[in-house]
Amino acid sequence: MKHPTFSDYTTGPRLLAAIGATNARFALETGPHRLEAIWSTECGAYPTLGAAIVHYLAQPATVAAGGYQARLAGIAIANPIDGDWVRMTNHHWSFSIEAVSSQFGLKALVVVNDFTALASALPHLAPQHKRQIGGGAARADAVIGLVGAGTGLGVSGLVPAGERWIALDSEGGHGSFAPMSEREIDILRYARRYHEHVSSERLVSGIGLDLVYRALAERAGVAAPPRAAPEIVERGLAGADAVCVETLDVFCDMLGTVAGNVALTLGAKGGIYIGGGIVPRMGGFFERSGFRARFESKGRFSDYLAQIPTFVITEEYPALIGMSAMLSAH
Repeated sequence: MKHPTFSDYTTGPRLLAAIGATNARFALETGPHRLEAIWSTECGAYPTLGAAIVHYLAQPATVAAGGYQARLAGIAIANPIDGDWVRMTNHHWSFSIEAVSSQFGLKALVVVNDFTALASALPHLAPQHKRQIGGGAARADAVIGLVGAGTGLGVSGLVPAGERWIALDSEGGHGSFAPMSEREIDILRYARRYHEHVSSERLVSGIGLDLVYRALAERAGVAAPPRAAPEIVERGLAGADAVCVETLDVFCDMLGTVAGNVALTLGAKGGIYIGGGIVPRMGGFFERSGFRARFESKGRFSDYLAQIPTFVITEEYPALIGMSAMLSAH
């Protein structure tokens, strides 16, 4: 008897999922690089991952695409994967990989960190699904770096290994925050009132925008009404609130520092890619920001970094593409 493999679609479609701290995306891959019945939802709308999958499989588009036949699946999720039990860092979902596999009658289920999957998508991005910021040129067969700010801050990379790529399983977003200006030192001091360890993710992320906003308001001596991250981004891009504008300016600078650190750490001469949900929404604001200048601002290694290109990922579902690529190589 022939056992199914992840490249074998005769057993039905492959179920793919990309689970972030805020949003979850599901799709069926019914053939190589062919995604159908794509569905996005807020994680908070469902008590468990299993409940979200049940709802997805019951939708008419999923049923029509053969979702109940899926026996092979891959889940990219925003937290470390170490053993059978998965507990999300910035959301309350937790589950047993074996139990989910059994619940849905799967023959095989692969669960990986979401940025490991996102990194795996990079070689498969079409030219129109990435936008270069600044100068530099990617070297062929060189290490590629990845940084992404969504609800949290993700870091990964790709290492060339002959005919394939090896995606790094990293939690680099939780490294200690490094301020690069007096303003950022003040932000760090403010953040330390609330957190003993201030990681880059505490500030350079969706969960960090509110903290930076409050720190800058206090620094400026102005009253700042409570604002969630989406409102800070919206008002900052519209120029409707000076503190929100400054928050986005600082965010871009700090992201440049993180991206430059990743480039130096990995020797990422193949380029640095920026993913996550925040930067693609910023459009021209990000291009005009201090991101690229801060990326290159590394003293004796500024010339080294000036040669490394930085790209914003504009593909709508890159983690699903990466999960597909990982399953095909499984």
